[in-house]
Amino acid sequence: MTPIAGQPILTAAEMRAAEQRAIDAGASVAALMERAGAGVAEAVRRLAGDAPVLVLCGPGNNGGDGYVAARILRANGVAVRVAATGAPTSEAAIQARGGWDGAVEALGDAAPAPVVLDAIFGTGLSRRVDDAIAAPLAALVQAARLSITVDVPTGLATDTGEALIDTVSRFDITLALGALKPVHVLAASAETCGTVRLVEIGLETRSAARATVIDRPTLRAPGSDSTKYTRGMVAVVGGIMPGAAALASEAAMRAGAGYVLLLSDTLPANTPHALVRRAWAPDALADARIGVILIGPGLGRDDAARSKLAVALASDRPLVLDGDALHLLDGRTFHDRKAPTILTPHGGEFVAAFGAWSGSKIEAARSAAASSGAVVVFKGADTVIADPDGSVVMAPHGSSWLSTAGTGDVLAGAVAALAASDSPLGTPARAAAAVWMHGAAARRLGGAFLADDLAREISVIRAAL
Repeated sequence: MTPIAGQPILTAAEMRAAEQRAIDAGASVAALMERAGAGVAEAVRRLAGDAPVLVLCGPGNNGGDGYVAARILRANGVAVRVAATGAPTSEAAIQARGGWDGAVEALGDAAPAPVVLDAIFGTGLSRRVDDAIAAPLAALVQAARLSITVDVPTGLATDTGEALIDTVSRFDITLALGALKPVHVLAASAETCGTVRLVEIGLETRSAARATVIDRPTLRAPGSDSTKYTRGMVAVVGGIMPGAAALASEAAMRAGAGYVLLLSDTLPANTPHALVRRAWAPDALADARIGVILIGPGLGRDDAARSKLAVALASDRPLVLDGDALHLLDGRTFHDRKAPTILTPHGGEFVAAFGAWSGSKIEAARSAAASSGAVVVFKGADTVIADPDGSVVMAPHGSSWLSTAGTGDVLAGAVAALAASDSPLGTPARAAAAVWMHGAAARRLGGAFLADDLAREISVIRAAL
């Protein structure tokens, strides 16, 4: 079993294509099923030892994986029972069922077991699950000491995490076969999946993946010849709520920027002494040393805010747009800008900038990036970093304690710091690195922290990279 950081994420269609490539190269469906079942059996033994296992099998290939796992577990001395929703329907699943020489109970008649292994439906599910399956599944999962599901929890849509079942069963462990799927990392379904572990089954998936899970970034320390300008100069444009811009400015400093200029008529108390403040003037953004302009935190939405945003958009500097700036875009796109643009919306700001969306958050962010020409950091309990070229980095399992005022300003400042730096990373990777630092700082703080605490903690995280 493999941890998920840095792993590729494949949709159901992409996973089918990966399997087909393996088949075209000479592997049979039955051979792939044998690998999957063997991987599942090994994982179950590691997780549950020799505890008795009840394997729940569906009619398709996910059920076939279950029959193979049951056979291998029994061969290794584990007490195994199998319950099924009905007879297998695919050729490979029929073959796998033939390899199981034990009894097969009806799902509705199955008694509980210490360990339940759900192999009813997998990535192919596209219809609602009948209550004749949902009810006994829920009862068996609830009664088990350890509940494990094969690839995708029965009743969840692979690409969106949508529940296609009336009674959602929450599992302790999900064994993702071959690659992660969106269902494993989207907030809507992550709790149902429990802890996700990857089971390798010999498929080549990385080259075809358009999405990956965020991983710890590699950021270099300043060199002996670094200056405050080569480390990155960030200009933060303030507005009617100066505290938000000041917080973003402090976060930019603590994330590694060498020089932060706050363009604001006021400066809140207790800001770092190294923060440079000047009154707003349109020509302030003409300084060629500026590595990135951050505008939006506390900007406001009045005529003065629109005027400031127009100046920023007309500049030739990289831009980070957050908060109020996202409400003022009026459909603006950035394909014609030579410098990179990064947008950091939360859910409401995303709707303001791009309109209502449904289905997969990953696809919504990908579409927004493609249509706008900007890197889009769609924030939330699951944060999606999407590049206009279609590639995506996914940051799952965000701390619920981040749901407090100012934490988005902190992220915007961190994104700006890395966007302004002399890092060799591309723009999407810099944004992803900032998201990783932001999440790591939140995890290190634990709970009940302020956005100010988060900004300060980013210094600790950045220094350790």
